[in-house]
Amino acid sequence: MRIARIDIDEASLSAPSDQVEHERKVAMFDLIEKNSFTPEGAAEAGSEGPFDLRLAYEDNRLVFDITGPGFARKIMLSLMPFKAMMRDYAMICESYYEALKNATPSQIEAIDMGRRGVHNEAADLLTERLKGKIEIDHETARRLFTLINALQIKP
Repeated sequence: MRIARIDIDEASLSAPSDQVEHERKVAMFDLIEKNSFTPEGAAEAGSEGPFDLRLAYEDNRLVFDITGPGFARKIMLSLMPFKAMMRDYAMICESYYEALKNATPSQIEAIDMGRRGVHNEAADLLTERLKGKIEIDHETARRLFTLINALQIKP
């Protein structure tokens, strides 16, 4: 099962930098091209997808609004467990973008390794928090975390 379309609630989007906006667009494109996304209960409802996903931020929660043939479900997820990771990720991304301007290739690579490490940890946490609600693979979780960071969330 997979996602066919992704929308992000415009009211939930922060005013991103050019780099963050680029990452968001790439993540959305990559997610549509390849993803593994199985909402709990879809098979029982006779729906094999594909699914449309709308991400939003409401009442201090992340909302996954999922629709597909014969299937509709809204899943709300607390972001409290992600706050420190999101703050760390934002800081390391800022350092990375700054380093791209004048750092040596080895410095940029070191910062990028740290950025990927935090991104992987966040993807693992997202997979764990969605367990029993939505089954996703690691790459799907990474791309979803990128999109979550585009939402208007203050770490």
